[in-house]
Amino acid sequence: MQSNNTYGKLCNRFKELDRLQHAITYLSWDQMVMMPANGSQARSESIAELAGISHAKLTAPEVADWLSELEGVELDANQEIRTSVHEMKRVWSNANCLPAELVKEQIVAGSKCEMGWRTQRGDNDWQGFIKNFKPVVELSRQEAKLRQQASGTATPYEAMLALHCHGDTESLIDSIFAELRAVLPDLLQRVIEQQGAVSVSEKANYPVAQQQQLNKEMLDALGFDFNSGRLDQSMHPFSTGGAGDSRITTRYDSSTFLEALAGTAHEAGHASYEGSLPEKWRGLPIGESRNMCIHESQSLLFEKQVFYSKAFMGFMAEKIQNTMPSAAHLRGDDLWRLGTQVVPGKIRVEADEVTYPLHVMLRYEIESGLINGDIEVDDIPELWNEKMQSLLGVDTRGDYTNGCMQDIHWTDGAFGYFPSYTIGAANAAQLFAKIKQDHPDWQTQLQQGDIQFIREWLQDKIWSKACELQSQELMQSATGAGSGADALIAHLEARYLRGEY
Repeated sequence: MQSNNTYGKLCNRFKELDRLQHAITYLSWDQMVMMPANGSQARSESIAELAGISHAKLTAPEVADWLSELEGVELDANQEIRTSVHEMKRVWSNANCLPAELVKEQIVAGSKCEMGWRTQRGDNDWQGFIKNFKPVVELSRQEAKLRQQASGTATPYEAMLALHCHGDTESLIDSIFAELRAVLPDLLQRVIEQQGAVSVSEKANYPVAQQQQLNKEMLDALGFDFNSGRLDQSMHPFSTGGAGDSRITTRYDSSTFLEALAGTAHEAGHASYEGSLPEKWRGLPIGESRNMCIHESQSLLFEKQVFYSKAFMGFMAEKIQNTMPSAAHLRGDDLWRLGTQVVPGKIRVEADEVTYPLHVMLRYEIESGLINGDIEVDDIPELWNEKMQSLLGVDTRGDYTNGCMQDIHWTDGAFGYFPSYTIGAANAAQLFAKIKQDHPDWQTQLQQGDIQFIREWLQDKIWSKACELQSQELMQSATGAGSGADALIAHLEARYLRGEY
């Protein structure tokens, strides 16, 4: 009985933390979407204050005592409660394994590096950048070692991976990336040789108001509930919020509309996952999304597997033609070819579906070596160019702006996040392959703009599970196998070499 009382105390504390996070989430959304620029300082101070209160409540001595009381206790042999406590302890451990002084040093170093990067990138100033970047790396190495000691991971870098890809080990990611690395460079060359020039152009004037209407119509087809969410505009697309109040943003360019639609479809996947997590676990760690590799699988399934499919693009063609007169000449096949052009380039965020994983693998190989101490900051430009040449046939010598300084992730020490993009793509392909197997008429349904069968499948296999299963258990349960590269390779070959969907 005492153990159940203790578990109840933990649940109450984590629900308090969830309510604080709810406030932080929507204050942050407003800051990025609606707030006047001059409100930034006061808003940042308010968010920091709430974050400080939340951290103090999570790391308070009584939480450690409660968790300690439940060590080895059977908890009425309830597997659900045992899993819930395990997830609570994981969240608590992540917050407690770093000394406050190190966290403060990281905040200062990261802020200085990021502020300098804003101008140094444009100036192609690698030497100026590394003066601020080296302290960030050194502090991140210290963090990684402390997290490794607390978690028992095989390497320091794997401890950083666990912050974003919990349950997906460095060895698993290594094996998936090795398979992709062995196939994608050759596949890329075959696709380039095979694809022809698109005979039509998307470039025209597409008023933002028309694009906004089109994006809302697409979201409606994707199952987004506007009574429980909204679509807005921001500099960078993102999704936040959860059940009852999902917030999606996208960005518009009057010279193109496909980019906004793809971004909206991507964020719809994230929002669908967060908005469909089980009510019974709301406010508890067990009720959260599993990890970023699973989260990215949902967004990439909506974007790459659904939106860019020939079937769904055919459905969207009529809406596009009716909403935007400037696009009246574009048919479904035209839109599909425009959306699936493959062009190797320097910039990751502009990369197509075939080349994107190569950009991610390059960063993964460098950042893992950096955190594990196998390479140093000064080695990065040469390694970057070598890998860009071997993977993509692109020369970045001397171009730091569009080479190793292009991403913001490393400036504040966000090492371990990049792999989730490509493991997410592999998971998305694997999940969708099973959906197609379970629903042989999938193309017919997508041609009609009906994706309810996809949402129901994901609800049953992924969304309803939250953190009840570890990531590889979740993939095994949903598809019959753990994460692998085979489905992604098969998808890319079918789409880009055979033009099947």
